[in-house]
Amino acid sequence: MSHLYREFPMPIAPTPSNPAIVTPQMAPSTVWLRLGWGLAQSALLYFLYLSEKSELWPATQPLLFAPLLLSCVIAPVLAISGIGSMKPKTLGLWLVCAVLICVGLGFYGVWRGLGAYHRDISSAAFTLILLAAGFFLAHAMVLSSAADRRPIATYPTYFDISWKLLVQIKFALLFVGVCWIVFLLGANLFKLVGLQFLYESLQEAWFAIPMSVISFACALHLTDVRPAIVQGIRNLLLVLLSWLLPVTVLIVGGFLATLPFTGLSLLWATKHATLLLLSASLMLVVLVNSAFQNGLIDAEVPRILRFSARAACLLLLPLVLISAYALSLRVGAYGWTTDRIIAASCLLVAGCYAVGYAYAAVRSAQWLNAIAPINISTALIVLALVLGLLSPLLDPARISVANQVARLESGRQPAATFDFDYLRFKGSRYGMAALERLKAFSTGPDAQLIQERAALAIAKTNPWMREEDSPPTESDLRSNLTVWPKGQQIPAWFVAPEWAADRKSWTLPECLRRKNKACDAHLIDFDGDGKTELLLIQQDHTYIPSVPVFSQGTDSQWKAVASLPGEIATCPALQERLRKNDFKLVPPKMRELEIAGQRIPLNEGEADPFKCSR
Repeated sequence: MSHLYREFPMPIAPTPSNPAIVTPQMAPSTVWLRLGWGLAQSALLYFLYLSEKSELWPATQPLLFAPLLLSCVIAPVLAISGIGSMKPKTLGLWLVCAVLICVGLGFYGVWRGLGAYHRDISSAAFTLILLAAGFFLAHAMVLSSAADRRPIATYPTYFDISWKLLVQIKFALLFVGVCWIVFLLGANLFKLVGLQFLYESLQEAWFAIPMSVISFACALHLTDVRPAIVQGIRNLLLVLLSWLLPVTVLIVGGFLATLPFTGLSLLWATKHATLLLLSASLMLVVLVNSAFQNGLIDAEVPRILRFSARAACLLLLPLVLISAYALSLRVGAYGWTTDRIIAASCLLVAGCYAVGYAYAAVRSAQWLNAIAPINISTALIVLALVLGLLSPLLDPARISVANQVARLESGRQPAATFDFDYLRFKGSRYGMAALERLKAFSTGPDAQLIQERAALAIAKTNPWMREEDSPPTESDLRSNLTVWPKGQQIPAWFVAPEWAADRKSWTLPECLRRKNKACDAHLIDFDGDGKTELLLIQQDHTYIPSVPVFSQGTDSQWKAVASLPGEIATCPALQERLRKNDFKLVPPKMRELEIAGQRIPLNEGEADPFKCSR
């Protein structure tokens, strides 16, 4: 065990080869300034929460609300982290820039989604992750520049501050989670003696928001004034990661060695080769940097890690080249999509690492000293890509829609196999604009088919709707419904096509939502007021939770007011009796209760089992 420590000591205290960032003695006002920012952020977030909940300004203006929300989430965190580490003027300038970026990206993010499908959760999550990663990287670089008092800091400063910031954020989030556990425990203890105040407070935004925000601010401050603890955790993590490098090199090297014998066809058959290869490349980059650290510990690195790091730098290049080839095949065959544009951006970053690290492995005689400038320049490229992908410049939706439509119009992509749904549900406003234009497309032999498919895509309300499930017209609704008793007419208001657009349309019978779905429509006066209600039963005898009864209100709109057990839809014998008008209406077993003019129906308890018999 002692031999291992001699081979690769874990530096805890600052040494000439591994200097620690020394935090200057903070003024007593620093903690109060940070708490003040936390309180201000709590108040702003609570105000925005109330406006959203009450549907008041500024929540009623999405183009204003999103930039405000982004600014209130990000800017105070940057301020709390920067206080005590940056001069007030420098910090103020950085906060102004951060708010302007939040306003611009937030405004564009909402604008691009206006009039388009808003439930693309994966895209929204990716945007938030990309934005958080971009601000983390930018803030670490700004803090480093402020520490060295130069536009481009030294690599050891970048390394120390970025790792310190990462550990701070991780532990701050952990601290917030533990705070919630403590409060929940206390709330349940008070509940044991009949006191509900703490439990009820935890469910209120006026308590939950400030508690979470202020505990996060306190955690950032506590980790900032104890840099030795943060550095110790960082060093331990890097030591553990670096010793995974020899194993990873063996695995990746073995994989690449088998490719000349197995060929690439099996790799392409997975249909996610690019993702796997990029993941392997990312792992190699992380592990190489875990061994390299700040570039000043070359004398302390064991020979096996030196050899493994140099080999990993050389293995990166073939991995990235194969990834690029795989992506080029997919783009050549199917064109650009959002996912492929994001993959291409990742490939650009991976390519910078691969070329730079290969150069460092070949040209660096002792240790991989050339990695330092490669990491700094690649970080700047990453920041530029993040801004580009979240702005109109490199917006994946805009680029992919333009490419896909160009392929369709030029004939490279046949209309019969073109994915019109991609434009509708993945193309944001650009996709909707393209579909509206394709509805009037009049060039080429497939013009009519393109018009029809574009119109069908626009009519769809969710990505899972099939073409045959497109909203029925009034004529479709009339053909779906068979009216009983014979000779009666279905009310005109009932066959309005707005049924399919109802936000709870999934609860309606299929004959109101889809074409070629038959229902029996029984006109029956259930309440004896002289106006008929409408009982809808599907004719396919499949089980449904309940059979609805519709009534026309004073506003002439029909809505479901009651229901029968769903088992009746599975019983052809009872349905046949209904068609023959062989039924009667009877009063309920128990009368309703009326209090102050309000009728309250009684729950009769468990009903008798439904029997399907003649």
